[in-house]
Formats: sequence, C-alpha cells, structure tokens
Amino acid sequence: MNDVEESPELAPELIVVTGMSGAGRTTAANVLEDRGWYVIDNLPPQLLVAMADLLAKQGIENRESVPKLAAVVDVRSREFFTDFREGLDHLRDEGWRPTVIFMDATDEALVRRFESVRRPHPLQAEGRLLDGIQEEREALRDLRATADILIDTSGLNVHQLSSKVREFVGGDDGPALRIAVMSFGFKYGIPLDADLVFDMRFLPNPFWNPQLRPHTGQESIVADYVLAQPGAKEFLDRTLSLLEPMTAGYLREGRSYVTLAVGCTGGKHRSVAMAEALADRLNSRDVKSLVVHRDLGRE
Repeated sequence: MNDVEESPELAPELIVVTGMSGAGRTTAANVLEDRGWYVIDNLPPQLLVAMADLLAKQGIENRESVPKLAAVVDVRSREFFTDFREGLDHLRDEGWRPTVIFMDATDEALVRRFESVRRPHPLQAEGRLLDGIQEEREALRDLRATADILIDTSGLNVHQLSSKVREFVGGDDGPALRIAVMSFGFKYGIPLDADLVFDMRFLPNPFWNPQLRPHTGQESIVADYVLAQPGAKEFLDRTLSLLEPMTAGYLREGRSYVTLAVGCTGGKHRSVAMAEALADRLNSRDVKSLVVHRDLGRE
C-alpha cells in the first residue's frame, strides 16, 4: 500500500498545467507559485508519480502538511510527452486526483506572441512558425478534449490571465499580496528594491536620549516613545489609509509582492518602531506582511 492510501489526508493537491506553447503556461505557473504551490517546470511525465509520492512521504515523516504540487508538462519534453497520459493514469491508479489545466489560444494569437519575443516554436524545426503550432495542436488534440479546465487566453493580457487562474485555485486561503516592510538607515542608502519609501526623520531621534540610545525600535521603551511623538500616530493612520486603494489596485493587477521601506538616520530606532507598527496593522485576509530590519545592528 502506498503512502497516499495509508494517509490520504497528507496527499498533496496536484495540478498539471499543460497546453499550447505561448498560451500562458508560465503565467499560470507563476500564479500558482505565488499562491504557495510547489511548482516544477518542464517535468517529464514519468516523474509525476515519483514526485507526488516523494512529497507525500516527506509530509508523513515530518508530520507536516504536504506542499501543493503543480507540474508544468509540455512538448519541450519531446519523447517524454507521449507518456503523459500513462503518467496521469498511473497517478489515478495510486489514489491521486490530478487536475489538468489546458492553456490554449488561437493560431493568430500564438503567432503574434512568438513574433513579439522573436523565438521559434519548439516544434518548428526548419519549417514555418505556423507549422510548429499546427503540429503541436494536433499532438494535443485528445488531451485538450479530456482536460479538467480549459483556459482560452487569446484575448487576455497577463493580468487578466493571472486573475482567471486565481479564480480556479481560489480555494487557497493564503494571502494574495505580500508586503515586506523594511526599516533602513538613510546614511546607508535607500533600498534598491523599495516600491514605496517613507521618511521618519520628522520625529525626534531617540539617539539623543541617553536612556534610549542603547535600545532599538523593537523594544517597547523605544517603540512607545516613538509612537507617542506628535504626528507619529497620525502618520501611521494616514499611511494605512493611503495603502488601502493601492493594495486593492495591486490585487486587481495580479501583483503579489511589494516592498515598503521606512527610513530614519541610522535604521535603529524610529524606522524600526514604525515598521513594526505598520506591519502589524497591515495583516489581513488578503495581505500578509513581513518585517525586515536591513540596518539594525549595523552601527
């Protein structure tokens, strides 16, 4: 008896993304990865069963929930692709219930996309681009007819496609947007990956208070002092209000990660305290925050 049958509650969810080259498989894989799936690109079909069983066994041994597995399988596998259906049948025989998502688009849309990136079709060889597309379409005809989910991406941009894929995996209760709140010291430079930068140097600097100087913004003695200063709570409230429409817009556009940088002179007191306060209040069903103190301990 295999691991899945012994502990069905530990069996990972399994999605197989396949379909036409240029139809959006990579975008679908990125969405799944952002939603917490363990994504494997260009996986040979023969390894589907081995990979699923490995994850299930790992979960049993570590007494942890098994990561949700998503595999991208396509004609790049060449001779391996002919074994795709056999691999799916083998999975079902062992108790798995894989969901097959087939990405498709019209020939016209696929031609435009390949021409825009100036790359040949995987099956084009010495022929025309359209020859490769038609050969692939014929090879996938039966698989397309039996797929669990068919997504036609012909008229979709990347944001619309991302939204559609999220609809199909909407059972995920994880956050759709992750916000990294990073404290830093201006004297060490502004973070290169910051999407938004806020300056806390309008608040009194605890550095000049001998009792506060050795402590950091992570400690209540400093945090309470910083947040009690005139303008501190107003800044916190208004910043959160400002972020509400921005967060909604990020979610609509399919953006999954944002970095919010909060700076002070040295990155030890004011920025650390405010970053902790912002991150704590940003957490919600759709947003998960994490705090990074880039320059803390650097002085």
